[in-house]
Amino acid sequence: MATYITDDCINCGACEPECPNEAITEGDEIYLIDPKLCTECVGFYDHEACQAVCPVECCLPNPEQPEEEAALGQKAIALHPDDGELKSRIESGEFPSRFRQ
Repeated sequence: MATYITDDCINCGACEPECPNEAITEGDEIYLIDPKLCTECVGFYDHEACQAVCPVECCLPNPEQPEEEAALGQKAIALHPDDGELKSRIESGEFPSRFRQ
C-alpha cells in the first residue's frame, strides 16, 4: 500500500528529500505522496524513510491502497530501470523492507 500523509502534517518538508522515488511533493497545506511513485521504501530501506524523519509521525501506510511486498519491489525496479544493484537485490530476495521486521 502506498504511504500517505495525514492532515496532522506541519508542512516542515523533512520527508521530501528522504524519498528514494521522489514521490513526495509540497501541497498547498501539507506534503503529498504520489501513490504511483511510492514503494514504501521496499528495496531501499527496512523502514519508511519519510516516517522515520517526520516529527509528528503523519506518514502512514494507506489501507485504501493495499500492495504486497513483491508488487512494491517490482514497482521500485520499474521506477529505477537503470539501477542494476536494486534489481539484483530484489530479484535475489535479499533487500530491505518494512515487511521483514
